[in-house]
Amino acid sequence: MIQRILLGSSLLAALLTLNACDDPGKATAAAGKGDIRVAYVTNGVADFWTIAKAGADAAGGDFDVSVDVLMPTGGVTDQKRMVEDLITKQVDGIAISPIDPGNQIDVIDAAAAETLVITHDSDAPGSKRLCYIGMDNYDAGRMCGKLVKEALPDGGKIYIFVGRIEQDNARRRRQGVIDELMDRSSDADRFDAPGAAIVGDKYTVLGTLTDQFDRAKAKANVEDVLSRHPDVDGLVGLFAYNPPLILEALEGAGKIGEIKVIAFDEDDETLQGIIDGSVVGTVVQNPYMYGYKSVEVLSKLARDEDAGIPENGMIAIPARTIRKGDVSAFWTDLKKKTGKE
Repeated sequence: MIQRILLGSSLLAALLTLNACDDPGKATAAAGKGDIRVAYVTNGVADFWTIAKAGADAAGGDFDVSVDVLMPTGGVTDQKRMVEDLITKQVDGIAISPIDPGNQIDVIDAAAAETLVITHDSDAPGSKRLCYIGMDNYDAGRMCGKLVKEALPDGGKIYIFVGRIEQDNARRRRQGVIDELMDRSSDADRFDAPGAAIVGDKYTVLGTLTDQFDRAKAKANVEDVLSRHPDVDGLVGLFAYNPPLILEALEGAGKIGEIKVIAFDEDDETLQGIIDGSVVGTVVQNPYMYGYKSVEVLSKLARDEDAGIPENGMIAIPARTIRKGDVSAFWTDLKKKTGKE
């Protein structure tokens, strides 16, 4: 077990004061008051991560550790800077959702040489992280593909929208959707490069557009598809902010209800869309538990306790499909956990 040298109380207080700011790219004020300090690093700024922060903060209190939640606004470079800064500050553990895991192995391994490192939401296969906390994104993608089939049982033309394909979770999620629509066998390592249309017996995936977490670009991508492909039948948004922006673009084009929307995650606009009938359904993760479990595992590892990590290194938090009949109870529970009641 890697032992960390704890920060002096005066330096810790100064750092907490420095980090207690409104900039989402900075650490939030530490939650919990224990002498163990851990960091929860997201892959961007989104309502999804606000939910995860609530879970991380709750675990900080339950397990008596100080928790800093950091949300990078500048992509891989910003995330790398945050990790390096955390190492300098000698935190006792880092939970990270890698933006570009294939090109961040060195960063993760360097951090793992200095402190406890786990991944959440998106994994970094081949790195020296101690475990991954999250769902099986490929299986979740296939669940989303099943929603497409429910929405368009006779087949149709589909377009996919996602933040970054470089992320392990995005690549697997997208591939799961495609493989389900093409009625292929399961193979999480398969990869259909974006570009040419993917044509099956009933469904055609016209393409995939990325936005790099740029909301304006994400909406513009949808508007462009509506203009270039007026015969598109379904739009699939794979990151939390994609479905609400799809709805905005459809409303602007006067096509709400004409084109099926299939979603991912539990943004408020998405859930309201399911109630209103403008969204078929959504595949939800459990970001609250991502945050909570990450802090729990790091706190136990830091105290040399059994963190319950399986041999395969994955602590699974299963995905769920939310349809109209499920959304009310799900949303009520979500509001309770995040203090939005």
